[in-house]
Amino acid sequence: MSWQTITVAEIANQVRGVSYDKSQVSSNPSEGLIPILRAGNIQNGSLLLHQDLVFVPESCVSLQQLLRPGDIVVAASSGSIDVVGKAAQIQKEWQGSFGAFCKVVRPTSDRIDPRYLHHFFQSSGYRHKVSSLAAGANINNLKNEHIDDLEIPLPPLEEQRRIAAILDKVRSIQNSAEARKEALRSFEESLFNHLFGSTYEQRSRWAWEPFGSLCSRLTVGVVVKPASYYRETGVPALRSLNVKPGAVVEKNLVYISEEHNDGVLSKSRLSCGDLVFVRSGRPGTCAVIPPSLDGCNAIDLLLATADTTRILPGFASSYFNSAGGRASIFAESRGQVQQHFNAGSLASALVPVPPIEIQLEFSNILRARNSQLNKCNFSFVSLMALSKALEKSLMSGTHP
Repeated sequence: MSWQTITVAEIANQVRGVSYDKSQVSSNPSEGLIPILRAGNIQNGSLLLHQDLVFVPESCVSLQQLLRPGDIVVAASSGSIDVVGKAAQIQKEWQGSFGAFCKVVRPTSDRIDPRYLHHFFQSSGYRHKVSSLAAGANINNLKNEHIDDLEIPLPPLEEQRRIAAILDKVRSIQNSAEARKEALRSFEESLFNHLFGSTYEQRSRWAWEPFGSLCSRLTVGVVVKPASYYRETGVPALRSLNVKPGAVVEKNLVYISEEHNDGVLSKSRLSCGDLVFVRSGRPGTCAVIPPSLDGCNAIDLLLATADTTRILPGFASSYFNSAGGRASIFAESRGQVQQHFNAGSLASALVPVPPIEIQLEFSNILRARNSQLNKCNFSFVSLMALSKALEKSLMSGTHP
């Protein structure tokens, strides 16, 4: 069976956000000031109540605009379509309000369970509807009628509570999985500092050499090519969006024909263990090519083949992604963030060169960490898929 549906307007009111002048805003709490949430405080279905706040005089905030437990804060206006529609519920007493680019959906009926309503505003159906509204010509905001007209499946109240409890549990498991992923990611920097010390300690303990002297190849990949170079299938090519600190993202790849790959693009060929560096946007961000992308190409990236008798790729990647490594890169740009990080600057960047045995110890531990992280990522993706299927089933009333 499927549940009956109602509109948001039948069970909730909307409250507009607080307007204020820039001259009235403070970044610090003080007597007589009220904290204000903005769209950036809505993160992954939760509200950040204790960071990135602004504070305005109490006189700017009406009684209606003070947040209440059960209120759902919605990002209603933004220059980014991805931000519009983000929502999260405040679950406990908090003396604060929300800005003019947000609005609040406030439950007013005992026909709806507040946590069930929260999960509706996290559902894929809601996000799809909001995206279709935001995709209209110059519509980067949600009007009152957009939210009022949203249709919600309405099972009996006890069933709403049961559904909300199940989805709360799923969310708790997701949060735990995300926390484990973050812990594994942060482990690399802690291990690096433990084995090699701070930048100051590195300078006193190890020899330092220009990175170019530690590479058998250091060059720039082919610059951006017209769309005619790309195919639906062929040899994969990496762009800057595929390079994250210490990791290559194998999504949104482009493909090059075999003809182009064997011809003018041959200098951009990458092998397993090569290093790639972002040139612009996040200049210097570095990752190591995994076995799955052996033979791929680099589009508008710097690429290097390390002399592994002197420096190991895993060590080099971790160094360049560290605070000290990034400082070394930007020192070569004479204090200015380069719009296009170039091969000359990378070749001149000074790098510590610890004994290869210590680098190998680091790389082996990092390899084991990466194996655990890959398993965690796979589990997390599977959990998200199951979560969406469960949410769709529960909220549509089609579950057994």
